[in-house]
Amino acid sequence: MPKAAKSGIGRQETDSLVASLPSAAGADATAGSYQAFAPAPRPVGLDSEDSAAEEETEDAAASVGLLRDQTAKFPGTAHSDTGATDDGQYDDFETIDWLKDIGRHRRRRRELLRRARETWRGRLTVLVDGLSGWLCVGLIAIAAGLVAGIVDVGTAWMSDLREGICPGAFWLNREQCCWSANDTAMDAANEEAACQQWYPWPELIFDASATDPQNYALQYSLYVTWSLLFALLTATLVRSLAPYACGSGIPEIKTILSGFVIRGYLGWWTLLVKSLGIMLAVASGLSLGKEGPMVHMAACCGNIIARLFPKYNRNEAKKREVLSAAAAAGVSIAFGAPLGGVLFSLEEASYYFPLKTLWRSFFCSMVAASVLKLVNPFGNDHLVLFAVNYRSAWSALEVGPFVLLGILGGLFGAGFVKANVWLCRRRKLGALGRHPIAEVAAVASLTALAAFPNPYTRMGTARLVRLLFSRCGPEDVSELCDFGAVAVNGTATTGTGAAVVVAGDARLDAALWKLSIAYLFKIVATVFTFGIKVPSGLFIPSLAVGAIAGRIVGSLLEQLAAPNAAYFPFNRLCSAAAVAQGQPCVNSGLYAMVGAAAALGGVTRMTLSLVAIMLELTGGLEYSLPLMIAALTSKWVGDGLSGGGGIYEAHIRLNGYPFLASWERPAADAAAADVDDASALAGDVMRRPLRVLRQAEDTVDEINRLLAECQVNGFPVVLSADYHYLIGFVTRRDLVMAIEYYRKKDDSIVGQSVVYFADTPAAFADQSAAPSRRNSPKQLNLSRIVDLAPIAVTDQTPMFVVLEMFRKLGLRQTLVTRNGRLLGVITKKDALRYLENLS
Repeated sequence: MPKAAKSGIGRQETDSLVASLPSAAGADATAGSYQAFAPAPRPVGLDSEDSAAEEETEDAAASVGLLRDQTAKFPGTAHSDTGATDDGQYDDFETIDWLKDIGRHRRRRRELLRRARETWRGRLTVLVDGLSGWLCVGLIAIAAGLVAGIVDVGTAWMSDLREGICPGAFWLNREQCCWSANDTAMDAANEEAACQQWYPWPELIFDASATDPQNYALQYSLYVTWSLLFALLTATLVRSLAPYACGSGIPEIKTILSGFVIRGYLGWWTLLVKSLGIMLAVASGLSLGKEGPMVHMAACCGNIIARLFPKYNRNEAKKREVLSAAAAAGVSIAFGAPLGGVLFSLEEASYYFPLKTLWRSFFCSMVAASVLKLVNPFGNDHLVLFAVNYRSAWSALEVGPFVLLGILGGLFGAGFVKANVWLCRRRKLGALGRHPIAEVAAVASLTALAAFPNPYTRMGTARLVRLLFSRCGPEDVSELCDFGAVAVNGTATTGTGAAVVVAGDARLDAALWKLSIAYLFKIVATVFTFGIKVPSGLFIPSLAVGAIAGRIVGSLLEQLAAPNAAYFPFNRLCSAAAVAQGQPCVNSGLYAMVGAAAALGGVTRMTLSLVAIMLELTGGLEYSLPLMIAALTSKWVGDGLSGGGGIYEAHIRLNGYPFLASWERPAADAAAADVDDASALAGDVMRRPLRVLRQAEDTVDEINRLLAECQVNGFPVVLSADYHYLIGFVTRRDLVMAIEYYRKKDDSIVGQSVVYFADTPAAFADQSAAPSRRNSPKQLNLSRIVDLAPIAVTDQTPMFVVLEMFRKLGLRQTLVTRNGRLLGVITKKDALRYLENLS
């Protein structure tokens, strides 16, 4: 990889810098990609004469090369010569400079170590600096745990408010109200037990049962009214106060962690509105969950607290380390799964994940879960609402049904991704996108109207998942466990036994029909809900869809196995001891759990972190293999039908975010031509001609006109207008700040002053040696802001090598040269477009 000029950085330091780089980073995006969240930034381009280039390129030509040694004199402080401040800050919708920020941190650390060798205060500063990272992630974990506890309590109370109230203690939800009265344990197997302290609205208003026909319409209308009210409140809050609070937030978090800057997305207002909005959204009965938005809320806590530490506040690359830890804490508090949170951040969210970040993510995830445990939002010492603790064994003969559930999950995931992306694209272009509040009201109204008649769609989604995960036993009275009356030790009990069971009871048949309707309803409702302008998560709805499918499969298998328990292969499923105790042959709750994992895996394409989360939910390792089989099968099926990447990657592409996924590779047998060919070279894909700066010919006025005409983030510096030999690279930010500083500091710097981007030639430094310039305005030397070692490739470099450079080095762009002469530039947007054309 040729360099434009020799750098002052030694080989050893260069190698150490490159070894610490992220595997990928975001870069360019079209201005129209951010219409759903904020006003579009100004269109930019590499050449003002090329209108197509200006429309398609935004973050072009900015320095990601190694800074020369002279810049080490002013890391994070005022430049000794230029006066411009290298504050480590970036503009909105701009890609961070990973190499520059990592180099800045290393120079800062080296300076602290130098001071530590001189004074005791320096040694104390080094100690405090080292502990600040742990203190920062600890505070993030505490804040995230407290926010999650408040959201959990508020969500449960508002959700139950649609159906009734606890008059003696209105601040309690239904479950806590019934616990205080000692009427029922309100466990999953006793979901419909009566509670004397809880009053449905018809009973409270008319002192009549809600099941009476004359009061059914009142209960129905109140349910729809509350749902519509909550949905309108959250949509109004999001639209008026924090547009960034809508959606899941995970696609944007992935993009931000890859190196893209979205100002305000992780701010105070976003956190407050998202916290309140997700409570209202879940309480409205929309087919969404709060677990995905909790990752966004935890990242907001991370960004806000990181501002208190200069080590992270002034270095965007370092800040992304604590944001990765915050993302792990978000999953930890969402599912009560600390290990799953760490694996989620590693597998799904983060791209720059060094070993130190792994330790801190583990610490942050652990503390966040501990804080949530102390808050105890559910009042049952569980971190999640649908925790299960059964330990029933499973048979090797059940691998087939587990694979079937994995296939169903993959089919659901692939279909869901395609349908939701198609609908979101139509939403952006149609009337619904111009009236988001009306769309939310319509979706909430239709969802409530369709959900109320079916008890499995009327109840909260998390409560439904908990019910489906439960295991049937001899004493269960739920209709899901009504497999018929069996004779056990001469007495009739309700349960399952192979001795006299025939077909399932009529109540079970009705329950399966209701679950089938709920399955279709959840799919359709989730497709329409994910993408509207309210906070919305996808984890719980996906788990519910898969749990319903798994429960149906498990119940059907139980009905088939029980009457034929004496015959192969069902005799392997039904043990004599279980039959004697009235236990079912098949654990339908396990099938619901496996189906839930398959559906969520099909939608998100997670594997390792998904299995870890599900294992932590169950509390045991007995079901690791069934979960792994289902998760891997669903990913294979989903990838085969809809390509690599799940719903989050699909929404990243839909919004045009500059995200280069690690799994995207050009097909070796791609049938294309020219620049679309998989064997294309850098010279085929590069963008030209370029607007450049000349080493010693441009005046201040000419540079200002260039800055006004071309809104790129940096400019190559060449030898002259006739000889485009690459000298270096200058970022737009440094150029603007330096010119403004000198114009204010020195009145002799005028519009006709020549700007030098290299050391002033000795002949010009002596005015007597240059008669033609003796009376010219004072020259301006800006050589200090020039990166003399920008990353560059030759025009014969294969594109697959260039793509790997973008992934491994986190580049914003790379310059293309031939024998040292500048030919063009390849931006991240060009790389993404190249991959898109191949696909």
